[in-house]
Amino acid sequence: MGLRIISGNLKGRKLFSPKGVRIRPTADRLRESIFSILSARVADSVVLDLFAGTGALGIEALSRGASFAFFIDNDKEALSIIKKNTEICGLNDRIKIAGLNIERTFIDLRCETPCVNLVFMDPPYNKNLIRPTLINLSGNRILEKEALLVIEHDILETIPEDLPGYNIEDQRRYGKTLVSFIKYMI
Repeated sequence: MGLRIISGNLKGRKLFSPKGVRIRPTADRLRESIFSILSARVADSVVLDLFAGTGALGIEALSRGASFAFFIDNDKEALSIIKKNTEICGLNDRIKIAGLNIERTFIDLRCETPCVNLVFMDPPYNKNLIRPTLINLSGNRILEKEALLVIEHDILETIPEDLPGYNIEDQRRYGKTLVSFIKYMI
């Protein structure tokens, strides 16, 4: 079965996904588990989908009531797929797509104040991208206080606990994948 939206007003909508393994979309069952944990937190949120791949996490959030989503990836194929997926879902008025290297590039979302309160982060596994991305995020001042970050990573990859402003709230294991729920406290 292909990639699809699990719930909300776009439930059942099929999404484009790439062939091969270079871009690894979050599986439907894992997405369903993540959104069950998030529950009502998604409604009216402003989402930042980092290492967005197919955009499935951000689109799922929009389907479940998020007000806006920013999709960021640095892969041209991923950006093309995100554009197709948001177009077929009729979401162009509630999204912005940017091609950035998130662990190094300043993010300018044109927010006058911190505006993002829900972040999905699904970096390539075991590439040491979590720490620099978290440092970049806090330096960009786009996260609201108590924003929630949902980070999907390999079980062998650790979330840095020495970074000021981030507090690990919960971690759930799904096979060889760990999903960490982190609150931004600055």
